[in-house]
Amino acid sequence: MKPLFRNTLNALLFSVLAVVPCGCSNDHKDSPPSANADTEKAEAKVVAKAGVCKHGAPDADCFICHPELREKGRLWCKEHNRYEDRCWECHPDAQDKSRLYCKEHSLYEDECFLCHPELKKNSAPTETKPGASSDSEAKPATKALMCKEHGVPENECGICHPDLLNQKQPGQGLKVRLPSAESAGKAGVVVSTPGVDTMTQGIEAFAELTFNQNKLAQITPLVGGIVKSVEVDLGNRVKQGDLLARVTSVAIGEAQSAYVKALAEDRLRDKTLERERNLRTQRISSEKDLQEAEAAHQSAMAAVQQAQQQLMVLGFDEQQIQALVEQKGTPGVLEIRAPFAGEIVERAAVQGAMVEMGKPLFTLADTTAMWAMVNIPESLLSKVQIGQKVELTVESLPGQTFTGTLTWLSAKVDDRTRMARGRVEVSNADGKLKAQMFARARILTSSADRAVVVPQAALQNVSGTTVVFVKSSADIFEARPVQLGGKRDGRVEIVAGLKPDEQVVIAGSFALKSQFLISRLGAGCVD
Repeated sequence: MKPLFRNTLNALLFSVLAVVPCGCSNDHKDSPPSANADTEKAEAKVVAKAGVCKHGAPDADCFICHPELREKGRLWCKEHNRYEDRCWECHPDAQDKSRLYCKEHSLYEDECFLCHPELKKNSAPTETKPGASSDSEAKPATKALMCKEHGVPENECGICHPDLLNQKQPGQGLKVRLPSAESAGKAGVVVSTPGVDTMTQGIEAFAELTFNQNKLAQITPLVGGIVKSVEVDLGNRVKQGDLLARVTSVAIGEAQSAYVKALAEDRLRDKTLERERNLRTQRISSEKDLQEAEAAHQSAMAAVQQAQQQLMVLGFDEQQIQALVEQKGTPGVLEIRAPFAGEIVERAAVQGAMVEMGKPLFTLADTTAMWAMVNIPESLLSKVQIGQKVELTVESLPGQTFTGTLTWLSAKVDDRTRMARGRVEVSNADGKLKAQMFARARILTSSADRAVVVPQAALQNVSGTTVVFVKSSADIFEARPVQLGGKRDGRVEIVAGLKPDEQVVIAGSFALKSQFLISRLGAGCVD
C-alpha cells in the first residue's frame, strides 16, 4: 500500500475503531471523537476518489465491507468486526506477538492481502516452523479458540454460533452446555443407546384405491325389456351363478320360441331320416329319397344351432337353454346371474322399470383384492421396479399397514405433474379398504439387517437441519446432524451420523433444542 494512502487510512481506521467497544461485555467506554472533524472528512473524500473502501482496500476485495468474501467456516467477531481468531479484544491469550499485526484490517501482516495483494492466492492464515524452507511445512497459525462462557471450542458452541449447524456433515455437531449437571434431569431429558434392527428404505408416494379392474363387471342385458324381479340388494355378496334379477322381453320370448320350434323340427327330421334309411335298406325307398331326408335333417340342425346362438347372445347360458329344452324355463324371461363371486357395489335395477339395451343393471366387484394407483416422481423412478413390495397406510385406519406388490409401471411420465403411474395389488380379505380411499404408499427399495434406529421423538429440526442430541458429559450435549433412512412403528433409521454405542437423547430433546434459541433472543457469549 502506498505511504500516502497508508497514513491517511491509518488515521481514518483509528477514528472508526475508536468508537468500537472493546471486549465482549456490555461495559464499554467510547473513545473521544477525532480532534479534527474537517481532516477526517477530507481523508474520506480522498478514499472515495481513490476507489477504495473506508478500510483502505479495493472495495470489491474488502471482506469487512462484504461478508460474502469472508472465509467459509471461519468465525467472525460481530462486536469488533474481525475474524474471531484474530480478535485480541476477546482472546488476548491467542495473539502471536512475534508476528507483525495489521491494525487496519485486524490480521497478521503476512496474511493481509488487502495491504499485500500478492498474498491473495494464499490468504489462509498459516505459520511456519522456525527454519522451514517450503510451504509443505506450513501449519495452522492458531489453536482452537475456547468459548469462555460455555467452556467448549468457539467453533463448536451451539449457543453462541447456532448458524454453524448447517455447515456440519452427519457425525459432526455443535455442543450445548446446560446451566448445571442437574438441568438435564429437571428438563425431562432421557438418554439411551440406539436400537439395532432390520429396517427398510423406501420411496413415499400418494395413492388412490380402486377396484381390481380384472374382477369388475357391469351386468347389462343385451335386449330391452321390463324388470320382473330383483333378487339382490346393494352391498350383498354373491357367489358365481347366483340369480340377480329377471327381465321380461318380447324379443326374448321370440328367441325362445324360435329355438323350441327349431328343436322340434330337428327331432322330426331326425326320425324321418332314420325311417328313410330303413326303407332304403329294404330297397323300398330310392336313393334320392334318402338324400333328401339327410339334407332336411342337416338344415334342421343348423336352425337349432342358430336359434341357440341367438339365445346366448341375449345372455342365456347353457343351463338356461337346457331348461327350455326340458320345458322348465319361463317363456319371455331372461335370468340375470353373477359371472363371478363378489359384492354388488352399484344397483340400477328396479322392479317394473323399463330396461334399455346396454344400460347396466348392476356393478359387481371382487373386493378381496384392491388396486392402489400410485404417483411416483420422475426423479425417483430409477429406484422403482416391478415386483417390489409396497406398504400402504390409510388415515381413516390408523395403526394398520397393508402390504401389496407393484405389478405395473406406466411407460410414460405425465407432462404436467412429472409423475409416473404405478399399480399396486393389495389383499383386502377383511374388506376394510374401500374404493376411492386415499393412502400413503411406501415402495420398499432396499433393506438393512443391522440398522441403527432411534424413536421418532429423538429427532429435532433446527434451522432446517434434522439433528439428534448426543450426550458428551453430564451437562454437555452435542447437536448432531444425521441422515435418515426408513421409518417403521414410530422408529427411524439413522443411516449416517450416529454410532450404536453412543448415548442419544430419546426424550426431552426439545429442551436442548431451545438452547439454540438463546442467542437469537439476544443472549450470547459474554466475556
